[in-house]
Amino acid sequence: MAPAAPLGAMNYWAQPGICPESLVQGNALTDSALDQLCINTLRFLAVDTVQKARSGHPGAPMGAAPMAYVLWDRFLKHNPADPKWPDRDRFVLSAGHASAMLYSLLHLTGYDLPMEELQQFRQWGSKTPGHPEYGLTPGVEVTTGPLGQGLANSVGMALAERWLATKFNRPGHEIFNHYTYSIVSDGDLQEGVAAEAASLAGTLGLGKLILIYDDNQISIEGDTDIAFLEDVPRRFEAYGWQVAGSMDGNDLEAVTAAIAEAKAETNKPSLIVCHTVIGYGSPNKAGTAGIHGAPLGDDEVELTRQQLEWPYQSFTVPVEAWEHLGRAKERGRQLQEEWQSALEHYRSSYADEASQLDAVLSGALSPGWSDGMAGLFDDGKAVSTREASGRVMNAIAAAVPNLIGGSADLAPSTLTILNSEGHIGPGNFDGRNLHFGVREHAMGAVCNGIAVHGGAIPFASTFLIFSDYLRPALRLGALMKQQVIYVFTHDSVGLGEDGPTHQPIEHLMSLREMPGLVVIRPADATETAAAWRAALERRDGPTALALSRQNLPVLDHSTGSGSAVCLAPAEGAAKGGYVLWENGSDPQVIIIATGSEVHIALEAAQALMDEGINARLVSMPSWEIFEAQPKEYREAVLPPGNRARVSVEAGATNGWARYVGLDGASIGMSTFGASAPGGVALERFGFTAARVAEEARSLAKGQQS
Repeated sequence: MAPAAPLGAMNYWAQPGICPESLVQGNALTDSALDQLCINTLRFLAVDTVQKARSGHPGAPMGAAPMAYVLWDRFLKHNPADPKWPDRDRFVLSAGHASAMLYSLLHLTGYDLPMEELQQFRQWGSKTPGHPEYGLTPGVEVTTGPLGQGLANSVGMALAERWLATKFNRPGHEIFNHYTYSIVSDGDLQEGVAAEAASLAGTLGLGKLILIYDDNQISIEGDTDIAFLEDVPRRFEAYGWQVAGSMDGNDLEAVTAAIAEAKAETNKPSLIVCHTVIGYGSPNKAGTAGIHGAPLGDDEVELTRQQLEWPYQSFTVPVEAWEHLGRAKERGRQLQEEWQSALEHYRSSYADEASQLDAVLSGALSPGWSDGMAGLFDDGKAVSTREASGRVMNAIAAAVPNLIGGSADLAPSTLTILNSEGHIGPGNFDGRNLHFGVREHAMGAVCNGIAVHGGAIPFASTFLIFSDYLRPALRLGALMKQQVIYVFTHDSVGLGEDGPTHQPIEHLMSLREMPGLVVIRPADATETAAAWRAALERRDGPTALALSRQNLPVLDHSTGSGSAVCLAPAEGAAKGGYVLWENGSDPQVIIIATGSEVHIALEAAQALMDEGINARLVSMPSWEIFEAQPKEYREAVLPPGNRARVSVEAGATNGWARYVGLDGASIGMSTFGASAPGGVALERFGFTAARVAEEARSLAKGQQS
């Protein structure tokens, strides 16, 4: 029902019956006329939204409105009153530049997105940003805009649904039974991440994943045939998908039949190819690149209103369209109530499973989940931090039953297999070990989709050097504040013979520059366990673990100073940076190191002690966690008055000045690596106790003078 009082702009609520004569039959709209009225409402809300902002993308919404309307009106299972209902269908607008269409759908179907927000499109502080942003706008499932990412996120969402259904559903109790839909564009399908993710989805047989392809054959530079001539349907058939079309995107019944057919196919994901006209209805700009990313202009807007027989003023919603699309609220309420009732029956029959379900949906870790870490490394034997990570993962696997993930075909090297758990493969979702294949970019984006779906904590693994391949997905995960754990191994020239193509140099510093990402480079097995604890307890963003290939000694905490900040590795690593060792409470020089260089720095500090120089060794596995500590703690670890500081890290040194200052020194890398045994490479590039001691000695003498 329309509200009693108008909202928003003048004439927001048009009077019943004010519509072109061709749409009425007697005093009521025909069904087809009502459909067209709703579609044109979507079109013109998008047009008006972009026009008022003088910025945006009107063309895709004008062309894709019919198929979006069919999906949202006839198929989508959702409840506008509860955008987080666990068993809702997921809708992803991978073509995020068409955000004005999504905002119009959310507004018209009853989400908490009033007309005023549409009128503030792309403005500071609005809930209608230029591209959809997760967590900002009710009903937006994932942040999209960088093309291909939304498609790949959809694969992760569909995968999460299948995994949760396999884990929790029981005969007669389908707690998870929903679909993932995504509208994708020509641009989405040109991006490599889309190819990677689509190939994986076809391999796994994600039958509840349905893509609707807005094939308008226009890109920013012109017709897509200047760069994109492939046969998309045959390509997806080769991936193992069911394909419908090409069909006319304005043919509502054809689109309806295709979606119904896609839902009936349970063993393959589906692609529905809809040929559309970008900017449909615009007399002078339809079908051209000029309407992709710019407002129509006042004159063209008026001509379009005439072309589509649209007599209403800007931001007008005809009552018939409002009432029809608003029925989604009642449908959603009933659907969720039915699900809630089924969930209560499930609780009475499967109490233990229901309790575990509540835990995974809340994201809570069970009491004592980390107990399995105790004593893992008490033998004191040297071990690589990648191996230590693998031990930790397996020690806690049973206590964190929703930890799932895998590697980009590198698990035997990254040591990320959960040994007691099964494997997820084609048509099989019983296990917890995923095989992403050599698809780093899709791996990151799919894990983002798993995370935003809810119910599972995803991890992804590859060599640190190959974080470059997935960086756009990692960045979007940080932007969305999603808990994805990245296990990056082979973290320095210490990996050895594979040489400069595999030896990361700038990667640690580059990752530290990404807002919202926490990077942890542990120095030994004990710090690695602390890193995993931090990653699992952190729920507001991704965490990257940078781990060594080579064995490292388990650090022995000892101090004769009684300093209050001198901590054992397990406790200190939780603070991001800490005093690991010192030979006096008033250090003449401070050595700051990370990862595999900490034991080298410790040897140097002990050598300085033998020379009568008071040295402090600070292990700093995580800048981000350290910076989050109180100022008093940070200054206790790094006294501001002590300017004799040297950093040691086998990577780029840009950035270390924040800790060593202009008077300090940084031992690191300014060149690419070399193919040689790891120990030899580290020595040749200057990562030796003697070099560290020399730099520290010089700084200590300089401070005394």
